Amino acid sequence: MMSERNPMPFGRKVSRRQMLATGSFAAGGLLIAGDKLHAQQPLAATSACDDHEPTVAETEGPYFKPHSPHRADLRTAGIGGRPVELSGLVLTRSCRPVHRALVDLWHADDKGVYDNKGFGLRGHVFTDADGRYAFHTILPGLYPGRTRHYHIKAQAPGEAVLTTQFYFPNEERNRNDGLFRRELVMRVGTAQDFLQARFDIVLDLA
Repeated sequence: MMSERNPMPFGRKVSRRQMLATGSFAAGGLLIAGDKLHAQQPLAATSACDDHEPTVAETEGPYFKPHSPHRADLRTAGIGGRPVELSGLVLTRSCRPVHRALVDLWHADDKGVYDNKGFGLRGHVFTDADGRYAFHTILPGLYPGRTRHYHIKAQAPGEAVLTTQFYFPNEERNRNDGLFRRELVMRVGTAQDFLQARFDIVLDLA
């Protein structure tokens, strides 16, 4: 899909079972903010390590743009909104971490508008050796017919692309959005002045 570059540094490694059991990794314990690491309360894994079903696929929607920038921070000049740290693991069905998986994120701004001229709130990263990814972004706004959501593409090297969407818990519009899937709800918590969100992506690989 896009050219590979070096994945993000995430600090020391722990076993994947420790990561899933305790959340003590980039998606829960250590989050990257610029060049600083901030310890936060871990979020629980979104699925059990020994009971993985592939992440549910969803429609791409009309606003996808190829060739997004390689960056973890999607906030560009002039973009406001409540900060969100979105992170997680990319795993196979058997709980193996997927190294250098491409994770592409795009979504609406805090007013519910997509940047279709440039690449605001669009970007991609590659997972590290433990399958970890992380983004800095904002809480997306609402627009007619949709609840609050992120768009995601994930791809292991040389494998098929998974296209899906992530949803926020306890959103009133979840009940009336025809695309909403309970299986795609993120773990979300508050950490200082930003929201902390986690979703572990499971690719349909052995």
